[in-house]
Amino acid sequence: MLSFSFLLTACHKDKDMNEPTKPKQLAYGLGTSFGSTTGPGNDLFVPDAAAGIIYRIDTKTGDKTPFAGGFPKLIPEVGIGGIMDVVFLGGKAYALVSLVDDPTFPTGQVNGIYRIDGPNSFKVIADLGAFNIAHQPTGFFIDVVTGVSYSIDTYRGGFLVNDGHLNRVLHVTLDGEITVIHQFTNIVPTGLAVKDNIIFISQAGPVPHDPSQGKVLALSNSKFSTVTEVAAGAPLLVDVEFGRGQSLFALSQGAYSGRVEGSPALPNTGSLVSVNADGTFTKVADKLNIPTSLEIIGNTAYIVTYGGEVWTIDNITGPPYGQPH
Repeated sequence: MLSFSFLLTACHKDKDMNEPTKPKQLAYGLGTSFGSTTGPGNDLFVPDAAAGIIYRIDTKTGDKTPFAGGFPKLIPEVGIGGIMDVVFLGGKAYALVSLVDDPTFPTGQVNGIYRIDGPNSFKVIADLGAFNIAHQPTGFFIDVVTGVSYSIDTYRGGFLVNDGHLNRVLHVTLDGEITVIHQFTNIVPTGLAVKDNIIFISQAGPVPHDPSQGKVLALSNSKFSTVTEVAAGAPLLVDVEFGRGQSLFALSQGAYSGRVEGSPALPNTGSLVSVNADGTFTKVADKLNIPTSLEIIGNTAYIVTYGGEVWTIDNITGPPYGQPH
C-alpha cells in the first residue's frame, strides 16, 4: 500500500512544469450539469439534470449522444438535484439522483442510486432519502432531511456517496445496504477520489465559503476515523481528482455569490488548482464559468460546467509525469 506521506510528497508541483494550455471548449448543450465520469472507450458521461438524461461524449471530437434517459428531473424551484453524478462498476453504469423528493415536497420519486440496465431502463438499488430520514445527524441545522447527495465513486465492490447537506460519507453495497463511514460537522463535502484505500474529499466549507474553508481532506485507517487536511485555500471546492504520477488536483467553483445556501458561485471566478506537498494550492487555470465536475484522462483535464459545457485543459502535469509516452 502506498503510504499517505508518500502521496503528499508525490503531489508536489514540479518547478519546471510546462505551461498548461488555455481551456478549450469540447462540448456544449448538456443542460444543467453537476457530475461526470469516464467510462467505456475513455469517453465522458455527463448527466443533464434538467432533462433527466445522461450523455456520452467522445473526448476526441466532442460529439454527444444520449446514453440513458427517463430519470427524475431537477425540480426548478429547488435549483439543484436530479441526476447529480454517474459512475461505472463491473461494466454497469449507476446514476446518483438527489432532491427529487422530500417530506416538504413529496413527489413519490426516489433519492438514491439507480442501476442503468438500458437506454430507458433502470432500477433503484439504494434509497438514500429513506435512509437519511431514518438516520439524521445532529449538531447543525438541517432543513432538507433527505440530504443532498452530491457525488459517487466506487469502493470495495460498492459505492461511496458524499452528502453535502448532511455532511457525511456513505458506503453503499450493490444489495443496497447503507452505512455512514464518516460523519463531519458542517463542512459541506463535495467531490470524491480514492487512492490506495485512502478517500480524498473536496470540501466547499459552510456559507459564505471562505477560501480558507475550501479544502482537500483525506480519510484513512480501517474505520476512516482519521481525517487529515491535505491542502486549503481555494473557494468553494467541488471536486478532486488524481492525475499522472500521483499528482492531485481540485476544482474551485469560485467566489461565493451571496445568494441562498446551495447557489452557484459567481460566473467566471472558478479555477483548476494543483495540490502542493506543503498544503497549498497552485492555480492551473482560472476564469472558469461555474465549474461543477472534473475528470482527468492522460495529461488532460476535462471540466464540466453548471451550464452544460465541457472544457479541456492540456498539459496539466509537469515532467517527468507530463511527458508524452
